[in-house]
Amino acid sequence: MKDHEDLITRTFEKLDVKITLYFIQTLVDQKVIDLNILNVIQHHIKDEISYSVLENKLPVSQINRSNDAKIISENIRAGSVFIHFDQEEEGILVHLCKNVERSIASSENESLIFGPNLAFTDSLETNIHLIQRKVRDENLCFEKLMIGERNHTEVRLVYLKDLTDESVVNTVRQRLEDLTVDDMVDSSVLAQYLDDNEFSLFPQTLLTELPDRVSFLLSKGKIAILADRSTNAIICPTSFSSFFETTDDVYTRWNIGTFLRMVRYIAMILSVLLTPAYVASLTYHYEIIPSALLVTLGQSRANVPFPPVFEALVLEFILELLREAGARLPTKVGQTMGIVGGIVIGQAAVEAGFTSNILIIIVALSALGTFTTPSYTMGAVIRIIRFPLIILAGLWGAIGIVVGIIYLMLHLLQLTSMGQPYMVPAYPFRFGDLKDSIVRIPYSYSNKRPVSNRPQDPDRYPAKEAKTKKDPSE
Repeated sequence: MKDHEDLITRTFEKLDVKITLYFIQTLVDQKVIDLNILNVIQHHIKDEISYSVLENKLPVSQINRSNDAKIISENIRAGSVFIHFDQEEEGILVHLCKNVERSIASSENESLIFGPNLAFTDSLETNIHLIQRKVRDENLCFEKLMIGERNHTEVRLVYLKDLTDESVVNTVRQRLEDLTVDDMVDSSVLAQYLDDNEFSLFPQTLLTELPDRVSFLLSKGKIAILADRSTNAIICPTSFSSFFETTDDVYTRWNIGTFLRMVRYIAMILSVLLTPAYVASLTYHYEIIPSALLVTLGQSRANVPFPPVFEALVLEFILELLREAGARLPTKVGQTMGIVGGIVIGQAAVEAGFTSNILIIIVALSALGTFTTPSYTMGAVIRIIRFPLIILAGLWGAIGIVVGIIYLMLHLLQLTSMGQPYMVPAYPFRFGDLKDSIVRIPYSYSNKRPVSNRPQDPDRYPAKEAKTKKDPSE
């Protein structure tokens, strides 16, 4: 700490006691120091000066004594002021950090139609407050953990003590405590450390920036992890179906919510299979194409010199280039470039005989399918697995597609999240949990919590009372 350029040392005397203050000027507001520390010492302490008197007089809530040089150094770097009396072995740490954070705003990555659209900020205290506003259960727990050997990051394990399965809580806590890293950059990095299978494409934890989604999943027996300086919460354990659910499904009527979920699943399947099916049909299986469509396909591909597999791979790669370029450019420029670039390149590719009209339509539909996935990470996975399926379709046709799908299913069936099956409620099959994942039924029939989460309290409310409808006259 002695070599820190912004370290300020202020020394003065009070009642024949030499007092020294240590702090970093960029982390602490000096006006606050003058008001809350110096003013109190100079004008409100007249008879005796000691640590006990100072602790009682200072108008600050976070005050701790310490004689450990490492702890003192860490706290000064975190925005504390260290007060030391000459000839004393210990001192006082006063937390006066100058908070610099963005205000609470709407979510940018998870848009909603109904319900609150507020998002987490990069302040852990603010994020905890947002959850406490939503969940006022006395059993709500915030376990504090510190991660990082060089740059310590505060992490909070959030769950409902009387609801969440204790074995899962112990698993998550143990994995967090066992982490040995220099620095935890963000919760998205922390989520990768917690994966059961780090070589899998599929995410095994769910990232969200919506406090209402966290509160809803906590009530289902899930666990949330909050990290300081991060705008996302980690939800675990999670399942494959969780990445196709949104809180919009909860806020809308049950039949609309079910329909939207079905649309997302169908869009995901079409996004994965449409382009490989096109390649397989044109390469090996002309007989499955209707005669009228076969003529149109022949005319469309008459001037295309490339085989279907190469044509599809190139067009998919061009689409990924447009998507990535649009995401990295400023918002207004990126939107314009994506739309204009897609139209210009698509039209020019067709006129130049580089590709066919029908393939452009198929690739565009596949891209739309990935956009319906609420989770960006899962959408990226869907885009990636299209490429090996296209190659397999070009090599072995429909047999190649089937082999690829079987491999994916076997991989998903053996995948776990915090030791829990990834494909629940499909495998192991839980019929009662379908209402909380694949479909959404009326709330009067949703009195049971998902069995897959192994909640300590399986009942949300009495089913008979929820179904009873009474008029005031009764």
